[in-house]
Amino acid sequence: MDLSAAMVQNIVLGAIFMFFIAIAWLLAEFKGMKDNIQERLGINNEVLKLKLQAIERFTLYAERSSLKNLVSRTPASGMTVVDMQLALLDSLRSEYEYNVTQQIYIDPKMWKAIGNLKDQNSFIINQLAASLPSDANGFELSKRILEYVSSTESELSTTVLNALHFEAKRLL
Repeated sequence: MDLSAAMVQNIVLGAIFMFFIAIAWLLAEFKGMKDNIQERLGINNEVLKLKLQAIERFTLYAERSSLKNLVSRTPASGMTVVDMQLALLDSLRSEYEYNVTQQIYIDPKMWKAIGNLKDQNSFIINQLAASLPSDANGFELSKRILEYVSSTESELSTTVLNALHFEAKRLL
């Protein structure tokens, strides 16, 4: 009987030893999985930060390129209509070019909307400038643009801003 009790005891001790080895192995595997997940989340958090920063920059662009803000930032004193037109278009273009690299972080449809905003505002500026005599002063163009903005209740910049806000909420 002593032999079988000793044998059972050895088997039980061996099983306990194997149990602890299995637990140690599982813990090591779980730690590796946890580290892998944390590494992936770190990358995703960085990408998320970049996407949100791009949305912030394009929000600022949409605000700055709205016609009324564009006119208010461009001094018209001493300018002709053509000078004012060129200054507004240059401001619009430089703002756009400053942010062009951020397009890789946003949805292509959003980037297209931002391009459409620039194109539409350029078109409006050109059309309103063409309706004035070339010797008129820059104040006349500013006045026409502000009249246009107040008479048309929807400006594309508002639509783009709403889409950017929606995109930011979707990411968060």
